[in-house]
Order: sequence, then C-alpha cells, then structure tokens
Amino acid sequence: MALRVAKPPSYLEILGRGAQDPVRLLRAGSEHAPAGYPPWDKVRHLKPPDGLTAEEWWAGIKLARGGALRDLPLRDIAGRPFTYALPDAVLRLLHTIDQRCSGEVAMDEVVTTDGQAMQRYLVNSLMEEAIRSSQLEGAVTSRQVAKELLRSGREPRDRSERMILNNYRALTFMRERADEPLTPRLVLELQRILTEGTLDEPDTAGRLQRPDEERVVVMNRDDGRVLHVPPPPEELPKRLRAMCAFANAPDDVGRFIHPVVRAILLHFWLGYDHPFVDGNGRTARALFYWYMRRRRYWLVEYLSISRILRDAPSKYNRSYLYSETDDNDTTYFLLYQLEVVERAIREFYDYLRHKTEQIRAVEQMVAGARDLNHRQLALLGDALRHPDARYTIGEHALTHRVTHETARADLAVLAERKLLHRTQVGKPHRFTVPRDLERRLRALAAAG
Repeated sequence: MALRVAKPPSYLEILGRGAQDPVRLLRAGSEHAPAGYPPWDKVRHLKPPDGLTAEEWWAGIKLARGGALRDLPLRDIAGRPFTYALPDAVLRLLHTIDQRCSGEVAMDEVVTTDGQAMQRYLVNSLMEEAIRSSQLEGAVTSRQVAKELLRSGREPRDRSERMILNNYRALTFMRERADEPLTPRLVLELQRILTEGTLDEPDTAGRLQRPDEERVVVMNRDDGRVLHVPPPPEELPKRLRAMCAFANAPDDVGRFIHPVVRAILLHFWLGYDHPFVDGNGRTARALFYWYMRRRRYWLVEYLSISRILRDAPSKYNRSYLYSETDDNDTTYFLLYQLEVVERAIREFYDYLRHKTEQIRAVEQMVAGARDLNHRQLALLGDALRHPDARYTIGEHALTHRVTHETARADLAVLAERKLLHRTQVGKPHRFTVPRDLERRLRALAAAG
C-alpha cells in the first residue's frame, strides 16, 4: 500500500487572499479546534464551522497553533527550525507516563519482591524489543526462532538473525551507559554494534556517510517513492554534535523541555538526519530507550515500542511525514510516540496481571511442594502455556541470570518430579513438557 500524505495548503496564502477576516479565522481555529492535534490529511475531511471552507478553517487552526509552538535547535535543510507544541492531548499522555513509568510503581508482590524475577522480565523485554525493532527494519524470522537464538547463545545463521543479535547487544550496551553523556563517539559505536556483519560494505559501520558517497534517502518500500531526503553529508558531523548537546542539556538552562518530550525528539532528530548507510531507525529507537533510562523512567525498559510500531508501520512513517510537510511541526510525531508508549504501558500491566494470576495458579496447584522456587514456578507457568516448548540449562540460566549450576539444579528437580522430560540431543540436555503436565501438577498438589 502506497504511503501518501496530502501536503497542507499554505495558511499564509489563504490569509493573503483576504476572503475572511483573520480574527474570525483565529477564533474558529481556537474555539472550534478539532479534538487532538489532527494533520491536514484528517482536517480536510471534517465539517468546518459554518461559513468557512476547509482551507479557511485550516488557516485558523494554524494561527491558533502558532502561538503555542516552541523552536528546537534542529534545523531542516533550508535552515528553518523544527517546532513542537504541548496541546492537551500531549499533556495528558505525559502525565500518564510520569505516573506509571518513573518513581515507585505499585506492582504485585510476586514481581517486585524478587530481584531475579524482575531481571527475568527485563531480559525478556530487551529480547522482545531487539526482535521487533529488527523486524521493523526488514529482519525476516519468527519470534520463536529469534528468542531461541538469543537464549541459546548460538551463532546467527543469516543476516536477519545477526540483526536481532546485534540489536540485543546494542540495547544492553546503551543500558550500561545510561549515566554517561551522549557523545558522537558513543552514537557511532552504537550504530557499529547494530550493523556489524550485516552490511554489503562493512567499512560503513560505525561512521557517518561521506560527501563522496551517494546519499541514502528514505523510500517507500511498496512503490519506491522517495519520502525523505536527509541533509547533505557535509553537515552530518555538526548535526551530530548538536544532537548530542540537545540530549545532554540540563533542565535548568534555557526553556524547560519535559524529559519524555526530549527523548522522543531525540528519536525524531536521528531519524531526520539519517546519518548512516543503514541502522538509522534502530539507532534512533535505542537512543530513545537510553534517554528514558537516563532520566529514570525505568519501566520503559520493560516495554517494546517497536512491537507496536511494527503492527502499523505506516502510522509510524506518516508521523514523520506529517511533521516534515507541515512547517516542521514535530507535534504529530510527538503525539504518536506518546500514544505508542501509553499503549505499551497498558499492555504491560495487562500482561503483568495475567502473569501474576498464572504464577499464583501454579503456586496453588503445587502448594505442597514448598521447595520449588520462583524460577521453577515461572518455567512451569510457561510450560502450561507452551506445551511444545523445549528448555535447556543455558537458556534457563540466561533467562533468570543465574549460574549454570543453579539452572541445572532447577531443571533436575523438575525432571526428578516428572514435571519435565529430560532428553539429550548431542551434548546439551533438553527438557520437554509432558502432555499431561496439568494433571501431574494437580496430582502433586493432591499428594502434598
């Protein structure tokens, strides 16, 4: 499906025609503003106030919005600043994210009382984001195969698997540098990790595009149409330094920018400049996670924004295009990304409730077996949901961040109790799920 965005009419030209009083247009744009912050693509299909055309209403909307726009240090190719606004829709979403992603978040004790349990959630979340972010950029493999790759530690078999492994390593790399300022060297190293072993020209990893190279543009995958022409390579070093300065700017200097807004605009900035031969989208999303962690929005680490973006990539791309075609107003991108984060939060809490209920059900079922630890209970819960799953000592150790000896002991106990089948394929032991696992758990509970 071709990605097309209608370019908004110039509100200055509409005002210049003099068909309507500008004061009347301003009043119509403020008092009859459509809900949210819709682009021209949507406004043109709405019914305008009586006596106005859609174009005249749009001119009034633009007049009303103009007074609330704030300039950013990011400039387009012509040197014009990008801007953003904080309409009610943005403020509401920022409030929700502030409440649920930072500080002390009330979660069920099953999740919060054990550091290893939280670590397991984090590992799974990093894996999920690595997989979905890579799939968004063209990696072709199933989620099940990708998770097996990351958990087993085996070597990637193809470019898609290498992209996913690189993405996981890059997210981990940036997570460990949350307390460091952003520098051009750090951004280049991030992109190198993301693209290592996946490029047709390996020497392009870890560096900006050069003036003697054909500039990489953003194209629509469906019809090959050019969607975005990034700034020329000669400007990239200076632009990268400016982006890092934006990321490192303290809150008490100049105009305050909300940390979540800054994180999302950092994402937009890297995507707009598109400074690399490949990996620009993955680098941009990794920078978003890095900044959110830096500002102590710790829950975001447990979310996968790329999973939602992958479900509707055209909306993601349109949010870029709306911003670039409507006088550099990044509010469209900002609002869409905030909606993605809010949805990810809701789905995380739904998952958390489901997971908690599942673990408690297993705990009740095996209440008599008090020597089963939370890792074994979590594995049994996973086994009930995925009867075709296979488990290894290495995967169990990685998932729960424990030693191989601890993982071996966990699985050995479950095999001895006949809650898992132990088989050996080659050197590593594999553990499979009995067909009647639920019956065995109920029998174990009854015997206890």
